Order: sequence, then C-alpha cells, then structure tokens
Amino acid sequence: MPLAESLKGTWDHIQGFLFPLLHEEVGPLTETHRRLVIVLEVARPETFVGEWRCGVGRPRDDRRAIARAFVAKVVFGLSTTSGLIERLAVDRTLRRLCGWERLSQVPSEATFSRAFAEFARSGLPTRVHEALIKNTHADRLVGHISRDATAIEAREKPLQEAKPAATVKRGRGRPKKGFESGRPKVTRRLERQGAMSLAQMLADLPTRCTTGAKLNAKGHMTSWIGYKLHMDVADGDIPISCLLTSASLHDSQAAIPLATLTATRASSLYDLMDSAYDAPEIWAHSLALGHVPLIAKHPRNTAGKAAMVMEGAARRRANYRLAEDVRRAGRSTAERVNSALKDTYGGRHVRVRGHAKVACHLMFGVLALTVEQILRLMV
Repeated sequence: MPLAESLKGTWDHIQGFLFPLLHEEVGPLTETHRRLVIVLEVARPETFVGEWRCGVGRPRDDRRAIARAFVAKVVFGLSTTSGLIERLAVDRTLRRLCGWERLSQVPSEATFSRAFAEFARSGLPTRVHEALIKNTHADRLVGHISRDATAIEAREKPLQEAKPAATVKRGRGRPKKGFESGRPKVTRRLERQGAMSLAQMLADLPTRCTTGAKLNAKGHMTSWIGYKLHMDVADGDIPISCLLTSASLHDSQAAIPLATLTATRASSLYDLMDSAYDAPEIWAHSLALGHVPLIAKHPRNTAGKAAMVMEGAARRRANYRLAEDVRRAGRSTAERVNSALKDTYGGRHVRVRGHAKVACHLMFGVLALTVEQILRLMV
C-alpha cells in the first residue's frame, strides 16, 4: 500500500475511533496524551516484547507495559525514571494508557531499571524503528538522504586510549636491497570496509565512551565526553537509520556502514554530506549503491581553501549556483533532526552508562520523533 494511503488510514482510525473510545474509557486527553497515543498506536512497541511464561515463583512484571512507559517518558520529556514513576502515580490517564489499571501495579524503579537493561540487550527500540521504516518506506522512493553526526554527552569515565607502540627508528634514506623498512603499512578503516560485510563493519567500529572534539558552526573547537550519534535522514526530517559510536571516531568512518544499513531499509537517489565525508572510498560506495553522491569538497591545504573561497566569491558576484549546491542545501534536515532529538526527545538527558543502554535511550527518542514526523506528512 502506498505511504499516503497507509498514513491516511492510520490517522482516520486514530481520530475517528481511538480518541473517542479513550475519552469514554479514561477521560479527557491532553495534547501530550494524544501525542503519546499516536506514537504507541503507530509504533506498537509491545508487539516486539516477548511474553514471559513462568511456572514457579512470583510472576514477572509486564514488560509490554514498561516498554510503553519508556515511550511515554520520551514524549512527556521526563529526564529520569524516578520522574516517570512520580508522573504515573499522579496521572491516572497516563497510567492506563501504559497498561496499568491500579497504582499498585506500577513497578518499582529497580524493576524499571532491569527491564531497561533487557531492552538494551535486545535492541528493542532499534528493532521497532527498523520495522516502522520498512513498513512505511517499502514502496517509497526517497529523494535525498542527509548524513550527519552529533555529539552525545554521557556521565561516565572515558576510555584511556593506549599509546602507540614505539617503532624501531631506522636510518635516513632508502633501505638496502633485501632489507625491510621496519614500517608495516597500516590499512585504513575505509579501505578495510570495502571488503567487509555489514556485520563486520559494525563490529569494527569503536563503541567505548571516549573524548571527542570538533569545530562547531562558529569555527570554535568544542570537546565532550561520551559518544557520537551518526544518522541518515530522509526528506521530511524522517530518521532512516542510526549508529552510535565512540566520540573520538571521525564522521567519515561510519559513513559506509551507515549507507549500507540505510540501503536495506529504503531506496534513495541522492546522498548529501558535508566536507568531513570527502573521501574516495565514500564516493565510490555511494555510486556502487546506485546513488548520486553530493559531498562538499574538502580543502586539503591552505592553497585549496583560498581557491575555494575565490571561486565562491566569483559565483556570488555572478549570482550563479550549481545544481549540486542547491540540492546540498537540503542537508539541513539532518541538523534539524539532531536538534529536535536533543531539545525535545531526551538527547540531552542521558542518565545511563554503557553503549547498549545509551543507544537504547536515544533510540526511544528517535522512534517517537520518527512517528510524529511521518504523520506530519498527512496532517
């Protein structure tokens, strides 16, 4: 079914049937309650949580209701699990939307923590997001995929990177015939990725908490401790795929596995990237996928930078813009999604530690953001 028809049917069901039914069952719904209902109805995270059948001992708390509660935590902008539990205690409507009829059924904070650890190990929000993208973009051709990375600050101790081993110093000049130089050639990650599968490329990316640094939009160097979220965003500000790596990893190192992951979920025409991705391997991989890479040129030296500045000034005087530059201006979709994730969907409130848990926390926000952006295409 085309995306427009699918979204229209879902929206008509929510507006014409679900909202009136919930109004009778749980009472009046606020605007935030309505947002939560829409996200839960479209994403249905409980369908990805397995049922627990135990024979002996105390029955386990319902993980499906806890999964819905973590989605509610993102939609309501709650930064901590304790704040979520307090909101569930006073908000009867929210409690029933998550799946608990009585206050006594709401689990303790320790149970929420154990359930979150299970969701992190199984990658629950990532699997829900992947299924949502495949269902909504199976028959859709995406015009532009904007690729970018953003800093994610974490509250944990960064990994101290080991110092490189000392190399044997050799004399000046060319080595004698029959003697090795003593400097083995180091294969770059971008070169290795050309012969790797997607699983191998993902396993090769560092995921430990480290210290990262980059130039901000004003040209100042900033640093942070934590991770880096790499994201591919389609037209309409819809996140297609995400990867969480160490903060010290350069943006270009995750471009090829991210593009490969995106290609398994959606078909697209153009890849929009900034100058950090200007590498021959990335150009070649984009062309091999059947895409048109639009990557800003990187000035390799001072002379190259001066030439680019002069060329840009000449084009402005002539009031001339290349078609590639016009399309590349659409890369701001990735920046808008990064800002929305941090400002509205919990990207600035990372209170967990470890790569798996941080990725799980962020993907709950990405999931809610994706649902709302998809439905904005129809509303």
